[in-house]
Amino acid sequence: MFVRWIISVLLSAVALIATAQLLDGFILESFGWAIIASIVLGVLNAIVRPILVILTLPITVVSLGLFLFVINAITLWITQLLIDDAFVIEDFGTALIAAIILSILNLILNKLTKDVK
Repeated sequence: MFVRWIISVLLSAVALIATAQLLDGFILESFGWAIIASIVLGVLNAIVRPILVILTLPITVVSLGLFLFVINAITLWITQLLIDDAFVIEDFGTALIAAIILSILNLILNKLTKDVK
């Protein structure tokens, strides 16, 4: 179980680095900071995200689930606020685009490593 968590953190860090390479307003200082950001993002996804999903359930249903990208962007934004200068997202639009890219990259990476876990 611990190995799965480590693999998940590392894959998330790789996705964060790839997103930083794709977007100009999404800046990560190093892979080490990407790992820290991945851990913080994982904690926020475990604690804050479920609360946000419940509170925004009506708008999520009306938008056919697309509002979940906004919730992911909010958790990304909170992550960069907690980490400070090593992880910078310039504006919320960049956070929203990054949330979409990260969702796609995490889906692909998790599918590729499904057998390893």
